[in-house]
Amino acid sequence: MISASLDMLEESLVKKIEIMKKIENENARQKEILLNSEDVNLEAFDKTLDIKGEYIDELEKLDDGFQSLFDRVKQEVGDNKKTYADQIKRMQELIHEIMDRSASIEAAEHRNKKLAENYFSSEREKMATGKRSSAAAFNYYTTMNNFKDIPPQFLDTKN
Repeated sequence: MISASLDMLEESLVKKIEIMKKIENENARQKEILLNSEDVNLEAFDKTLDIKGEYIDELEKLDDGFQSLFDRVKQEVGDNKKTYADQIKRMQELIHEIMDRSASIEAAEHRNKKLAENYFSSEREKMATGKRSSAAAFNYYTTMNNFKDIPPQFLDTKN
């Protein structure tokens, strides 16, 4: 019974690593999208965010299942460490890999966040510049329309 539960825990860790690999791929896609700030495909960017959200939901489900199963076998495994030493060692290696991937994903997320902030900042600046240009053009138009009814300023009074 305990051995089967440990196998399920190990399988859960393997699935978590597979999902984390998929998240890393989506992070790489996001980076590609954001690197060329002149031609950012916002639809593709949104799609990567949605996909990553789904993967994160899957990770949370796996974590919840892992934790509940681990809580059930924790006492028995702790009392018989030598019996389950091989499985414990494999799970420790998987957990170490998960921690490494987690740090890698976090760093990639931070880099992508900076790229996104730079993109949105430049887009806001472009919008502000366009708004100022439009305001200047409108003011010029309004001013010129007001001047068309002004009589000549210099009169020739010699006769």
